Amino acid sequence: MDQELIDRLTLRDLVENWAIWRDALIWDRFRTIWHDDGVMMATWFQGTADEFIAMNKAGFAKGVRILHFLGGTSVDIAGDRAITQTKMTISQRAPVEGVVCDVVCTGRFYDFWERRGGRWGLVLRQPIYEKDRLDPVDPAETPKLDRAVLERFPEGYRHLAYLQSGIGYKVKPDMPGLVGPEVDALYARGLAWLDGSKV
Repeated sequence: MDQELIDRLTLRDLVENWAIWRDALIWDRFRTIWHDDGVMMATWFQGTADEFIAMNKAGFAKGVRILHFLGGTSVDIAGDRAITQTKMTISQRAPVEGVVCDVVCTGRFYDFWERRGGRWGLVLRQPIYEKDRLDPVDPAETPKLDRAVLERFPEGYRHLAYLQSGIGYKVKPDMPGLVGPEVDALYARGLAWLDGSKV
């Protein structure tokens, strides 16, 4: 196989391992995906990979349940740098206004990778939140949502943000969506990264 194909397969493998190992709580293997300065961005968390692992462990101990499902991946490589975009869903179950609900958010993982010392590692993961929905686990129950709170958040993740803020997380209000200045700026950062700029 030529090197570009090997790199593409390696990056796809890393993307898939991120979801499997994170959701299965295999934190030692999950940590190997990241470079030491790797940063995770999410609605409920922004910080280093090590901080992300610690927050996930603490949240799981308190009953937080977040899972991921992946679709196709696009890979752009320029030398020792790459950008991958992967279709994904994030699902989370928690009480919403006293009713246990599932929120499913569809979007993409937009990832900045770099090969250092011959090893690809994740430098930045920035999800793009395209659309979401909220469903009661028991269809006989219906939560009464506060519309003012719901509409404070971008359309792409407003139900996820409602659930997360309701269980005590401070949710970032300006994450990239399907369209808009936030996602345009992210695409520009991705192109600059491939051209050699700092993230």
